[in-house]
Amino acid sequence: MAHKIYDNFFLSNEVEDQFNSHLNLQQFCTVDNSLVGEAGMKRKINVYTATDGTQKLGMGEGNTKSIEVSYAEKEYEILLAQNRFEYYDEQAMTDPMLVPVGVRHMGTDMFNTVNADIFAEFNKATLTHEATSYGFGTFADAVAKLNLEEIEGVNIFGFVNPADMAEIRKALNEDLKYVESFARNGYVGTVAGVNIYTKKDAVSGTIIIATKEAVTIFNKKGTEIEQITKNARSETAANTRLNTIFSRKYYLAALTDATKAVKITVAESV
Repeated sequence: MAHKIYDNFFLSNEVEDQFNSHLNLQQFCTVDNSLVGEAGMKRKINVYTATDGTQKLGMGEGNTKSIEVSYAEKEYEILLAQNRFEYYDEQAMTDPMLVPVGVRHMGTDMFNTVNADIFAEFNKATLTHEATSYGFGTFADAVAKLNLEEIEGVNIFGFVNPADMAEIRKALNEDLKYVESFARNGYVGTVAGVNIYTKKDAVSGTIIIATKEAVTIFNKKGTEIEQITKNARSETAANTRLNTIFSRKYYLAALTDATKAVKITVAESV
């Protein structure tokens, strides 16, 4: 535990927290704040899936298979994310920014942990589309696999690895539209009704498109904060003037509707 302490003369109040991802995935999923219980408890959730049914037909041919939707009851475990920040009285007195920055990064670190679990659920998409380019048709065909009666007014989004964005821009050219109303952090443009976002931990060569119904974050309201001051701890902590702050979050993320997410894999033709 070695905090780097600065004299106020040299201290800059501008602090840049390093995020694993600047994209808050909770805006892209359904948020259910009704979660109750503690870590390790089970919650049963109906998870909907669908089979592929789109076929390319010639003259006089008809479909030989249909899209079938089903659901299965799956059991998820409530998760507890907890982190800890410790500091000494002397550190806080020497550097007044130490505690605010430490507490802010507790929130950042918690944010990253929950975000990673949400993105892992999107990557469980069972509907797939294989393509050989990043062109307009790839996105249009993937959207067709979503269980949507109409796409007007539906927010369909796609997560793309930044390394793939140059190829996407080259393939789409004028088909990549820029809509100011969707200009949020990470937003690149819109194609075939899909709003494209860069996600630096997305898998290269793989694009996930979905609607917010695909993944649900079951959230126990609020983040628990517990402060243990030097006087409330052991004699050793009191003697050394050590303070500890804990933050805790109970939640679980689940792919609750696999009919609303498609995994595009692109193996570019030579």
